[in-house]
Amino acid sequence: MKRIVIKVGSGVLTESNNIAKERMLKLVEFISDVKKIYDVILVTSGAVAAGYTALKLDRKKQISKKVLAAVGQPLLMSSYKNKFDIFEIEISQILLTEDDFDSRKRTEIFRQIIDTTLDSHILPIINENDISTTPDQVFGDNDQLSAHVAHYTNADMLVILSDIDGYYDCDPHGNSEAKVLKVVSSIEQSALEASHTPNNEFATGGIVTKLKAAKYLLDHNEEMFLCSGYNLSAAKDFLIEGVHNHGTLFTKKMK
Repeated sequence: MKRIVIKVGSGVLTESNNIAKERMLKLVEFISDVKKIYDVILVTSGAVAAGYTALKLDRKKQISKKVLAAVGQPLLMSSYKNKFDIFEIEISQILLTEDDFDSRKRTEIFRQIIDTTLDSHILPIINENDISTTPDQVFGDNDQLSAHVAHYTNADMLVILSDIDGYYDCDPHGNSEAKVLKVVSSIEQSALEASHTPNNEFATGGIVTKLKAAKYLLDHNEEMFLCSGYNLSAAKDFLIEGVHNHGTLFTKKMK
């Protein structure tokens, strides 16, 4: 069975400073369908946003962000568990830092945990551990974390479900003629050096961090698919039906 990593961002999981329950339920239902075809690893954002629903701290302060993550992580996982229980899917939680990919021994332990979890028919849910770490120990965004997870677990593809529905040929906010690029095999350095422009107040990236994740995977001759997490039709078409109707596939492989 092929293995994929699905990453979902804060912008998809939250709405008006609350967990977007209906959207999360649709995501969970989608993952339950995808699991019939693939082994799935889920990388999720949303801990800080979930924490903010219970505690209104200034998320721009580093210590406040850590406290919000500490409060929000169990809330986020509880929301996931309640919804995955509907589909009789057991879940596990794995918190990682950038350091976990710098040590061959720690990376191998992580890989074995993932393999054993999937072999036991349990869905691993991964988030960055930004509670007890220093800034130099974290990726800072889950786009790049998910790319590393995909690479080091030998996944066949990373799928990013985002508030961005694809990679456009120009800025869609400033040009109504902008079109989604369906297939991208290389990324200009200038695009990687642009300013981060998250669309959600709890997000940490925007298109730039997604392009960096794609570049990392392209450099390893691996693939990434970027599409909307609000409307899952593009993801369903691509992963379940095998049809590329919308979204951007980053690949160097001949199709």
